[in-house]
Parts: sequence; structure tokens; C-alpha cells
Amino acid sequence: MKDLRTDPRAAARTASRIELSDVGLSIDGRAVLQGLSFATAEARVGIVGRNGSGKSTLSRVIAGLVAPRTGQVRINGHDPARDRRAALREVGILFQNPDHQIIFPTVIEEIAFGLTQMGQPRTDAAEAARAILARFGVAHWQDAQVATLSQGQKHLVCLMAVVAMAPGLLILDEPFAGLDIPTRAQLTRYLSHYAGSLMHISHDPRDLAGYDRVIWIDKGTVRMQGPAHPVLEAYVTEMTRNGEADDLADLAR
Repeated sequence: MKDLRTDPRAAARTASRIELSDVGLSIDGRAVLQGLSFATAEARVGIVGRNGSGKSTLSRVIAGLVAPRTGQVRINGHDPARDRRAALREVGILFQNPDHQIIFPTVIEEIAFGLTQMGQPRTDAAEAARAILARFGVAHWQDAQVATLSQGQKHLVCLMAVVAMAPGLLILDEPFAGLDIPTRAQLTRYLSHYAGSLMHISHDPRDLAGYDRVIWIDKGTVRMQGPAHPVLEAYVTEMTRNGEADDLADLAR
């Protein structure tokens, strides 16, 4: 398995250009993202931060699922919130909970849906979905009911559905949360073969070791960014220091 993407242009693609400028977003009157800016064109980008730091909201903003209140987002020059057709082509996202992503009862329907959204005829989409199943070695899943699958198998269905659409950028929003060690290892192996850009969002620095660039998000803005090792080392040091404090006892104001 050398390339998980089905697009024959995959080998010619370079890493996606991701640009955020002064992005701000409030939810229920609370600032979740504020003055957030960064630009990157690396193939493997990690986003690290504590729970509640704005990481998941950031992933939805980059995917175009939520429009920022202020600032600009550009993926390869496109605004994903305004240009949804371009967003489908440029960005795919895997959520932490696959049940929040899956909408069809059978595996093949779930994988084919995104392709029909991109304009493929239903028969072509179904054929492409069967090809993806075969590529992942699970052709026998075609008519399986999604409800009967394990959590790890549902994650794999979501991955196959996104890969079938061949986006230039694949966003992973805490994809390993709640998974056991063998399932994490298997999904990591699949993802390591993905030819497009990966943006992996996690609170666990172990998930991001070896990435080309890591961006530390804290209180909705960029705390630090750069090569993985120094950023993750600073993050772990700060999280260890916070663990010695008693901030869980403080009520939000």
C-alpha cells in the first residue's frame, strides 16, 4: 500500500499551503479562537494543546465547517467556508467520534456519498467505493451494517470515505481517543501511507513525534510553533508544571 489516495494526480501534488491570518471565533459569547495566525506548507503538521484550548474548533475552521468571525483562512488559496466545492477537494476531516461523521447504514453507501457530493454519478461512486474497500483489504465489508462494526472499524470506514475523495489535506481531530493499542497501531500504519498532507490534532505529544512542524495552541491562539522536538519538549514541560498546580479547583469566571 504505497498511496492511500485514489486520485492519479496524487504523486504530483505537493504539501498543502495552509494560511490563517488573525482568525477569531466566539461561541456562546466566549472567545474560542483569538488573533490566531500561522502559515505552513509542510506535509505533516501537528496541532497540540490542552483540552479546551480551541484545537477542535480550529480543525472545523480549517475544514470550512465553521466560518471564523474575524480573519482569513486559505487552503491552497481557497476560502474553505465560502467555496464548499473547493473545500471538498482540498480538505478532508476525521472526527474524534466516528458516530458524529457516519450517516448511512451500510459501509459502501457511506464511502460513496462523498464522491456523489463531488459530482460523480452514483454508479461510478459505487465502483470507486468498492475499489477503496479492496485497497484496504476489506472488500467483504461492502454490504456490512455500520452499526455492527467496532469503534476501530468505524474509524476505518471514516478514513476510507475521506481517502476516496482524495483531498490534498487530511485533518485528524484526536482520531485515537478511546482506541486500544492494536487499533491505534493499525490506523497509524494506514495513515503513514497517505500521500497528501496530514494535520494531526492531539493533546498527546506522542502522537506528533517526528512531524515536520508542530503548532502549540493555548487559549485559542498560537503559543509556540516550529520543529516538532523543541515545541513538544516545551509543551510537556509546561503541562508537567500545570499538573503540579491545582487549576481543577478554580471555577471559570
